[in-house]
Amino acid sequence: MIDLRSDTVTRPSAAMLQAMMAAETGDDVYRDDPTVNALEAEAARLSGKAAALFFPTGTQANLVALLSHCERGDEYIVGQQAHNYKYEAGGAAVLGSIQPQPILAAEDGTLPLDQVAAAIKPDDIHFARTRLLSLENTHHGKVLPLAYLARAFDFTRERNLALHIDGARIFNAVVAQNVTLEAIARNCDTLTICLSKGLGAPVGSLLCGSEAYIERARRWRKMAGGGMRQAGILAAAGLYALAHNVARLKEDHENAAWLGEQLHQAGLEIVDQQTNMLFVRVPDAQVEALKSWFAQRDVRLSIGPVTRIVTHLDVDRHALEQLVAYWKAFLKR
Repeated sequence: MIDLRSDTVTRPSAAMLQAMMAAETGDDVYRDDPTVNALEAEAARLSGKAAALFFPTGTQANLVALLSHCERGDEYIVGQQAHNYKYEAGGAAVLGSIQPQPILAAEDGTLPLDQVAAAIKPDDIHFARTRLLSLENTHHGKVLPLAYLARAFDFTRERNLALHIDGARIFNAVVAQNVTLEAIARNCDTLTICLSKGLGAPVGSLLCGSEAYIERARRWRKMAGGGMRQAGILAAAGLYALAHNVARLKEDHENAAWLGEQLHQAGLEIVDQQTNMLFVRVPDAQVEALKSWFAQRDVRLSIGPVTRIVTHLDVDRHALEQLVAYWKAFLKR
């Protein structure tokens, strides 16, 4: 089976499972789990932030990040296609009474700062109070440039806003730019890190920020049901991922680029290829037939008019060669 729907489908390796089984544990609600404490300390060190907090899911980490920045009736400015606006069930609005103000991202994944400025509400009782700018890095595989992040951070200082980065794939940005995580994180107040995508952990995300901010987040995490007990078993997977699976993301990027070139040579239209994501145009008339074709061959793709393909550690070059062969056969049928 070849599964390229997302890098969320990765499974823990034997070495990661061994680290999980050997993890020292305690009650994390009492802050007594040494492995969770070690993971949070490592995330704080890598990001250059004062503290970090471990969550079972990225959706909960994003939700708590917003709840910890904004009060009821406040607003955050966010991309129209951003995960913490579009793909997380409206949690900030439903559970936090926080109003999103979405704007369209530019082609490079950035939010144009002139449009952000225009979206900031004046200090008037008729409007929600704008409190936060939320960016996503990477955004549909696109890496936000460091120069843009620096401008955005200065922009938020001038306008008394906080800046949060949804870093679900932030280590893809780290590897693509050949920089440290701290080089990116210095340009934001807070950021999330997902461990269960390209890094290969079975679950888990981290939220990084100041000590005072993380204390607020810890209370919100408890209210949101994220207080875990012997969570060191899960944290050990995260520690393994940070130690062993960051540099190898470069292989995923190279595989996506290679696959894009092979499919282009086969006559397919490549819409975009960024980091570990590839977007391929599929004619409307072929969508249903292509779904059936790949299903019969145990290939899982998010097939549509624009088909997204996501490379990851569970799919090697040999599997991608097989995918190319299947697609060429489909085109010749």
